[in-house]
Amino acid sequence: MSGINYYTQETLDSLKAELAQLKTTGRADIARAIADAREKGDLKENAEYDAAKEAQGMHEAKIAQLEAAVANARVIDAKDIDTSKVTILSKVKVTNMATKKSAEYQLVSESEADLKLGKISVNSPIGKGLLGKAKGDVAEISVPNGIIKFKIDKISIA
Repeated sequence: MSGINYYTQETLDSLKAELAQLKTTGRADIARAIADAREKGDLKENAEYDAAKEAQGMHEAKIAQLEAAVANARVIDAKDIDTSKVTILSKVKVTNMATKKSAEYQLVSESEADLKLGKISVNSPIGKGLLGKAKGDVAEISVPNGIIKFKIDKISIA
């Protein structure tokens, strides 16, 4: 991961807690699994040992990923958000110009995105297309099915 990652304080705290858990109990669990597998005999033909070592590699990669995310994290406070244009953490009500259907999205970091909750990543095509737009603007967004036009109806803070 490179570049700055913007998070709410709760999300950053959650990432730090996950990182601490992975570094402590997670590493201890992996070490125990490797030791148990090592006791089972010849390491050349020990699938359990190979699986435990592979799990260790994936575990360490996850730790490195979280460390990078935390190191590049910037906390955004909702009270600091400018509602005159769409930014990260903005809640945006849009109308699809073709279907006339309205939708409401909150632009969040990639790790917080959850479409079921109406949270879309600022790095998604729709998120990128909405960033910087003001109320009344029409955003033309290129998606795999073509171009969607969204009219910005309202910008607020979550």
